[in-house]
Amino acid sequence: MKTQALLERGSSSGISLKRILVPVDFSPLSKKALHYAARMAQQFGAEVNILHVAEPEVPPAFDGFMMAPPPIFNGTHSCNGQLKTLVSVVRKAGVDRVSSSVRTGLAAFEIVEAAKELDVDLIVIATHGYTGWKHFAIGSTAERVVRAAPCPVLVVREKEHEFA
Repeated sequence: MKTQALLERGSSSGISLKRILVPVDFSPLSKKALHYAARMAQQFGAEVNILHVAEPEVPPAFDGFMMAPPPIFNGTHSCNGQLKTLVSVVRKAGVDRVSSSVRTGLAAFEIVEAAKELDVDLIVIATHGYTGWKHFAIGSTAERVVRAAPCPVLVVREKEHEFA
């Protein structure tokens, strides 16, 4: 449904992007995804929403405890400066409408919920491309987002085409 709506209200190219969501974990790879999003936002005159999700840290279990202690959430104070820097970088790249936010919870769920709430047209997300045991043990936030997203998702990998 959403794809059809994009095509119907789209520009002469058939695609209209008004809002792009970019989840970041401040890694070089997520900054690469932000670069892709900025270039697309320039081309389509879209707004960029930068999202950081502070995930819970589960404290180590101690012998003798019957119940696990509650999860600890990383504070959002430490990432506000980094988000301001990223917003500034995107603005310098020629994108006028840039915003950032921090959510607390499980990354894939919070990214999908933010995409729904913000009614985004595209999610640009980085993936580390783990395979085998590492993928099984760590999981893939990008894969979970692709499966549940309400809009198209562009997955940026480490070894991928670079913009000029």
